This record gives sequence, C-alpha cells and structure tokens, in this order.
Amino acid sequence: MLSDITVIWRLLLSAILSGLIGLERQSARKGAGLRTHILVSLGSCLIMLTSLRVFDIYKGITPMDPGRIAAGVITGIGFLGAGTIIRDREGIRGLTTAASLWVVAGIGLSVGIGFYIASMFTTVLALAVLFFLRYFERYLFAGDNRKEIS
Repeated sequence: MLSDITVIWRLLLSAILSGLIGLERQSARKGAGLRTHILVSLGSCLIMLTSLRVFDIYKGITPMDPGRIAAGVITGIGFLGAGTIIRDREGIRGLTTAASLWVVAGIGLSVGIGFYIASMFTTVLALAVLFFLRYFERYLFAGDNRKEIS
C-alpha cells in the first residue's frame, strides 16, 4: 500500500509536469491552457492511484486489473480532446491542444503508477515538440499558404 507522502508526491509531480505543458499552451493563447492541462493530468493521476488502491484492497479476494481503469481514462480523454477541435472555413484548429491533453492524461497515469522517469522524459519531449517544432515548421513551410494548425 502506498504511503500518504507517496500519494501526495505523485499528485504534485503530475501537476508540475502537466503545468509545464499547460504553460506552453497558455502562452500560445490556446483555449485549453495551464489549468485545463493540470486538471486533466491530476485527475488521471488520482484515477490511477485509486485503481492501485482498489487493487490492493481486493488482491487475493477477486481477480482485478488496475490497468482497466486507466484504459477508461484514455478513452474518456478523447471526448475532452474532441471538444478542443474546431473546424471552420479556414481549416481545423485545436488538434495540437487535443493531442497535448491526451499526453498529459498519459503523464498523469504514469506518475500515478510511479513511472517517474518516463513521465519526466515524456514531459521534456512534449515541450520540445510544442516549443521548438513550431519554429521548425514555420521555417520549413514558410512559403506554404496553409493556415497553421495547432
């Protein structure tokens, strides 16, 4: 069983890592920013911690799979992400934000299970994609008349 300190640490780390990604989305003036990303990851982390707790309680009594609840999170986050995608005359907007919400849900789940290195490295990679690839895309597609999709 996890100690209270471990639970608090995991929730805090989840909020910090997803907050970094949320800050980037906020600075890019996207609808789903800092608070949304933190809440998605925090909720995912809590759900994973709850799943682990239920598994501990019923271990040996009934067969349980703590990953089943995590699968529900990934499915459910698709609906939230879909709400950030907007199609208008100029094209489709919000795909990158939807993807970043999906990633922070994964970060929350992985922190919740205690997979810290993968969580932190995923955060670094996601930030690199969001910060640096935006400039690379602008340079690479400078002559392209399509509206930027993010």
